[in-house]
Amino acid sequence: MNLIGEHTDYTGGLVLPMTIDRWTVIEGHAAVDRVRLLSDSEVEPADVPLHVADPSAVRPAWARYVAGVVAEMRGVAHGFDGTVTTTVPVGAGLSSSAALEVAVALAIGHEGTPLERALLCQRAEHRSSGVPSGIMDQLAIAAGVEGHATLIDCYQLSVTPVALPSDAEVVVVYGHHRTLDGSEYATRTHECAAAEAAIGPLRAATLADTATIADPVVRARARHVVSENERVRQFVAALAVDDLTTAGRLMAASHASLRDDFAVSTPRMDELVEHLTGTRGVYGARMTGGGFGGCVVALTSPGALREGWRVRPVAGAALEESAVE
Repeated sequence: MNLIGEHTDYTGGLVLPMTIDRWTVIEGHAAVDRVRLLSDSEVEPADVPLHVADPSAVRPAWARYVAGVVAEMRGVAHGFDGTVTTTVPVGAGLSSSAALEVAVALAIGHEGTPLERALLCQRAEHRSSGVPSGIMDQLAIAAGVEGHATLIDCYQLSVTPVALPSDAEVVVVYGHHRTLDGSEYATRTHECAAAEAAIGPLRAATLADTATIADPVVRARARHVVSENERVRQFVAALAVDDLTTAGRLMAASHASLRDDFAVSTPRMDELVEHLTGTRGVYGARMTGGGFGGCVVALTSPGALREGWRVRPVAGAALEESAVE
């Protein structure tokens, strides 16, 4: 779940996600020539041969993410027969596909570093869905740190733990279902690429640089990315001194930028943010995830919200050998 830093990862910018206490768990045993998984939330199983060539053609749709990982690990993956259970809401902007990918990689034998696992799973998502997503989701899940958010520099691919204040709660409130497949997510990546063609890498650009972009739509997209990177820096600095008022203000500014400059919010998400920020004890709120629906994250004083899920930061994905035969 991303606290702040939206649509910056695929331009090498800064993000501040946290691995939350919701899990996707795969249990089972090694098999011979395929990966077969039954899901507690899907009718049809994923049944993927180890030699799968085109993950995007696999059915049912959820099995494509399994197939993407299998294809990326071709030659080193072992077969697996098991079950998937999850408490991560699907279609809520909380990285359910990335959680599945990382879990599959561990289950079928990936032995690299968390960064290597994240990069493999990012490639798997590209192959399975065609969505040109950044590295944030997979790296946050693979490299999460107990009790901390993770400041990720998506250009350097560095992960820095950031402690969260003990006198605040992070609450996630569901807005409405969304999927990035078929959304305008890819269009936004192309618009950011157009901005970089005009002024250079957005991770190093200034607001003055973005003002020189002729196309008003591309200019607005670039303005969001540049300002969002700065908001991440300021948010981390505010947390370091327990300045929750400033942190909340930055979350509100992030949402306004996503709504106005990046055009990835929806009326329902805007209404929900307005409702939450008008609630006593809420420092700030913003949509989280790729946009076009999903969830809103709020930073609050303890007990301020009765709705939603209170989440806490946990460690990244891991393999329990005792669960594998």
